[in-house]
Amino acid sequence: MTSTTENQKVLVLIGSPRRNGNSSELADAVRWGAEKAGATVALRFIDDYISSFLRDCRICRKPDGECSIADDFRSLFIDDYLSADGVVFCSPVYWYGLSAQTKSFFDRTFCYNAASHPDSAQIIQRMSGKRIGLVLSSEETYPGATLGIIHQLQEFSRYTHSEFVGVVRGVGNSRGEVIHDPGLPLQAAEQLGRDLFVRKYTDYRLDMERSGRVWPATD
Repeated sequence: MTSTTENQKVLVLIGSPRRNGNSSELADAVRWGAEKAGATVALRFIDDYISSFLRDCRICRKPDGECSIADDFRSLFIDDYLSADGVVFCSPVYWYGLSAQTKSFFDRTFCYNAASHPDSAQIIQRMSGKRIGLVLSSEETYPGATLGIIHQLQEFSRYTHSEFVGVVRGVGNSRGEVIHDPGLPLQAAEQLGRDLFVRKYTDYRLDMERSGRVWPATD
């Protein structure tokens, strides 16, 4: 994985239907931080691209193997997601889970990585090795409200051989209220964007060789 942000591509996906809401405020902060670090950033509202849930691919595919759902998910996934070096998912917390838009994004990728798609091998390869970040907004403050979502992104990242490098959580309910969160999530989101490609990431297994130090000695 690269150790610099310069010239890297970042996709920021907003899973909220609200423009100018708390999730979009946090997403803008991620974008700002990544751009300041030298990345090229695409910011997308998922519901501009998805109009349908995943269907049964066995009966839904076109004769050439392509997805027949008539929306713009293919462009979002193929052109934006697969070409990105890093992706930050920004979602409100709905019923202690991701928004339907965000969950649909993950579900719809199956149309393209399933073996029944003609380019699935190439797509699987391009899905792998990304840096992944997660930004959540919720009105509840207790830690357990987001644990299920964090676990899902962790497992998605490990499944795709990607690196889940950071989580930011902002608290707010009314539109844009997250700016008043004393935990300073906007600053944390900006820092996540800035550091997406340079944050130290380790996920050791029992048999891996590793140093006795996490950080370089300074003395």
